[in-house]
Amino acid sequence: MFGYICVNKPEMKIRDFEEYSSFYCGLCRSLKKQTGRLGQITLTYDMTFLSILLTGLYEDKTTCICERCPVRPWRKMKKQQNRWTAYAADMNVLLAAYNLEDDWLDEKSIKGFVLSRLLSSRRKRIEKQYPRQSQAVSRYLEDLHECEASRSPDLDLAAGLTGKMLAEIFVCEEDIWSDSLRKMGFFLGKFIYLMDAYEDMEEDKKSGRYNPWLTLPQDEFPEDSCLQILTMMISEASKAFETLPILLHADILRNILYSGVWSKYEEIHNKRTGKTESPGQE
Repeated sequence: MFGYICVNKPEMKIRDFEEYSSFYCGLCRSLKKQTGRLGQITLTYDMTFLSILLTGLYEDKTTCICERCPVRPWRKMKKQQNRWTAYAADMNVLLAAYNLEDDWLDEKSIKGFVLSRLLSSRRKRIEKQYPRQSQAVSRYLEDLHECEASRSPDLDLAAGLTGKMLAEIFVCEEDIWSDSLRKMGFFLGKFIYLMDAYEDMEEDKKSGRYNPWLTLPQDEFPEDSCLQILTMMISEASKAFETLPILLHADILRNILYSGVWSKYEEIHNKRTGKTESPGQE
């Protein structure tokens, strides 16, 4: 489901993209340190965004190293790590472990079964350290199963479940910024769910899997309405972001919120509609 909160590289300054990449690589290194190489395969753009967001908000001391990466061994990669990359790494593994278990229960995915078992010991450590976030993820999957089983036509219901879960992930600790972080996570969670459902429409239609977009009239699917709904989600998340006193890495975060998420939408939209131009260029 995750992977939609990404950058728009062509619209970034070179130094900003290098800074973003250093957090992405830093998160990958944190995953390896905390959960081993297995944890590195769970790496997502969404948790990279969270690590940069929390770093910008709290301005914690960050350690920077340069070392070679097995994926790109020809040059040393800059990697930034702090307590927020460590937190994002744990949330990455927590979400991945539950999602893999869900894949096994729903689709009898052998890959999901094997990887969820391999991550189980790591998950138990994270559940003990972060009980609130762990309970939110567990409760989310239970509620989502009920929603899917009922095949609810309410777009807001399933999306809201994802929003409530990600809201708790965005809040590492309760403080004066918790309300804004929760609101931001809530609307980003709704956006992620609806984007994922939008991308999977054709596949879900063939398989008969539940997809809230498929409950709408399909003879003339309301692409404009879909865009408007997604815009509302990002607009609310961005409003919450702008209430936070973030100066550090603010340009990177704004690139993602105001541009990056839409580059992904345009890619999906063009693939669905068979067009090469982005919405609004017609």
